[in-house]
Amino acid sequence: MDIQKDLLQLPLASLMARAEAMTLDAHGPVVTYSRKVFIPLTRLCRDSCHYCTFAATPRQVQSPYLSREEVLAIARAGEQAGCREALFTLGDRPEDRYAAARAYLAETGHESTLSYLGEMARAVVDETGLLPHLNPGLMGADDYAMLRPHAVSMGIMLESSSERLCAKGGPHFGSPDKAPHMRLTAMEAAGAARIPLTTGLLIGIGETREERLDALRAIRDLHARHHHIQEVIIQNFRAKPGTLMADAPEPDLEDHLWTIAAARLMLGPDMTIQVPPNLNKAQDLSAILRAGANDWGGVSPVTPDHVNPEAPWPHLDLLADITASTGRILRERLAVGPAYVREAERWIDPALRTRVLRAVDGRGFPKTDNWWAGSDAPVPLLETPQGSPTPAISRALEKLDKDELPSLDDIVTLFKADGVDLGAVIAAADRRRREQAGETVTYVVNRNINYTNICSYRCGFCAFSKGSTRSERGPAYNLDLPEIGGRAAEAWGRGATEVCLQGGIHPQFDGHHYLDIVAAVREAAPDIHIHAFSPLEVMHGARTIGMALDAYLDRLRQAGLSTLPGTAAEILCSDVRSVLCPDKLSASEWLQVMRAAHGVGLRSTATIMFGHVETYRHWAEHLMKIRALQEETGGFTEFVPLPFVHMEAPIWRKGQARSGPSYREAMLMHAVARLVLGTVIPNIQVSWVKMGQDGAAAALGAGANDLGGVLMDESITRSAGGVNGQMVSAAEMAAVASSAGRIAAQRTTLYGAMPRRLEPA
Repeated sequence: MDIQKDLLQLPLASLMARAEAMTLDAHGPVVTYSRKVFIPLTRLCRDSCHYCTFAATPRQVQSPYLSREEVLAIARAGEQAGCREALFTLGDRPEDRYAAARAYLAETGHESTLSYLGEMARAVVDETGLLPHLNPGLMGADDYAMLRPHAVSMGIMLESSSERLCAKGGPHFGSPDKAPHMRLTAMEAAGAARIPLTTGLLIGIGETREERLDALRAIRDLHARHHHIQEVIIQNFRAKPGTLMADAPEPDLEDHLWTIAAARLMLGPDMTIQVPPNLNKAQDLSAILRAGANDWGGVSPVTPDHVNPEAPWPHLDLLADITASTGRILRERLAVGPAYVREAERWIDPALRTRVLRAVDGRGFPKTDNWWAGSDAPVPLLETPQGSPTPAISRALEKLDKDELPSLDDIVTLFKADGVDLGAVIAAADRRRREQAGETVTYVVNRNINYTNICSYRCGFCAFSKGSTRSERGPAYNLDLPEIGGRAAEAWGRGATEVCLQGGIHPQFDGHHYLDIVAAVREAAPDIHIHAFSPLEVMHGARTIGMALDAYLDRLRQAGLSTLPGTAAEILCSDVRSVLCPDKLSASEWLQVMRAAHGVGLRSTATIMFGHVETYRHWAEHLMKIRALQEETGGFTEFVPLPFVHMEAPIWRKGQARSGPSYREAMLMHAVARLVLGTVIPNIQVSWVKMGQDGAAAALGAGANDLGGVLMDESITRSAGGVNGQMVSAAEMAAVASSAGRIAAQRTTLYGAMPRRLEPA
């Protein structure tokens, strides 16, 4: 296909339809914007663009540069208004043209505007919660290296690749920094420096459509080499009084829509195409989205657009309503694009990485719901407007409705669901739950016995195991066998039918000790169900006494072990485990233990711990590995999503992990697990300890059918900072189910109906 020929010849309606379909497939219904403040560090500039009103002379400004105090005043006002981005815009190297600029820089101890910019950006980072985005004009490798620790992204508009626009009479005549070859060289240097870069076209300044396509091709080729173009702005020229182009015609809507569609079709589905909403009529914005745009750029509730002061920002509520009118949903982003957040180690300087990671969800968007797993924060309301889901979601759900095996891409698409798509996924999961598990909400009466917190492993997520930080984690302990047995007997006496036993990998424990634990519990409470030992403990036990896994598991079974918990799974992907728990058993070893356990007649649960360093594709791979093993053995009784509780986790405290999943992600994990696993694992459990009782009730409407155990003496989540208690009563379980419009029933560990038993004396 000759794309350039098609773009120049096909009807606009056809181009827009193709561009919109491509956009929806890649981005779903989400349209993004950045909540920002605009910091005009200096309006002095060595260029003289014929359409610009931003650039000024020293006589027209009170000071050549904003002072540190002025910069911080703007940033703090933005922070109070909920902004996350500080957009620094400035003229290009004014010290080359104006003595006033050189004098100011000398007085403040700087040799260049870029040096002063670096200091001001760092001040914003140090004094506020905002993340800087810098637009300083032409730069080279050394400049990018100097500024990278102070900004998450930078920008330079290509505007046009036509050299003729720089000739006499052209809009860029007298503006040496607007020479296309120089701007492309600066953009290339940004890619080599690993700078997430914003660029774009300014249309209607005298270029032809063929020249626009040439510029888009140049951007595309740069991005193919470095993968660093985070967004491309298609900005329409606006004639401004008092400029040399005050009487120049502005591009009409059709021309703008054509260029947006051309950008989408040339740059591909994954590129973010941005259109400034304040430069267009409100009634035209829906057409702009249909042409392939998926981002509105920065919108400030505090500062004007200093480059286009005649065009005020639209109110965010109006922008959200217009976006919704097209079946889309408005979502906030950071100054750095979500794809670059997801690869933060490559694209974001260590000086800024922690702040970014702690702020975002798995998509790379900021968490705006003020909810965290394990906290007592109120459950937020999910936005699930009415309407038809996007084609990609419809295709994935249709495949699952037919019980076809989903692809990894299908599952990733489901995890990305938002807005209308989110409602469709949750509704489908709830429908499948009714078909596969019925209306009854089940729970088990159990007691947790965490017999030691001494552990020779150093998992990054674990705040339970005893390490060197005594004051943070409390004293080390190791329960003796009589104490373990006594707690099991006490649990039976209080009505429990199960004890769940797990602990750290004590360096003095061997396989015989785990057998002794089972024997002590079985002697103290002969009829209680013993649900014990993660695959890590099993692997450790077998290795320390030189037994094969299946033989050791069979010996545990004969000693009285009933089932295994499916913990220590975390994420069953080696690249995640190498960061999260590098010295722990591997993903293949976890699956090996479970396969062996199922083979000797021991059933188990399966879990996922999510919301830390992994991606949605890792979630998809994990689910498919669980499904594959279940289809092979049939040994899993339930699947339990465990949202990462970050507050005291070592990896989070070191700044290397996200702050747990968003509430949307937590709901989706239960929903997608139901859709992907429900035909082979009919029970999806929600953890009230992680989700809170209100969150657990909500998950019952998103695919979950089980509330787990009452968990007398829960301690692992509490060690990580969770505050949702150590135990709930049967009455509280019933209340949670009732709030979801369902009834609760006690079950056995293996999901059988509860037999009648004598009341404890």
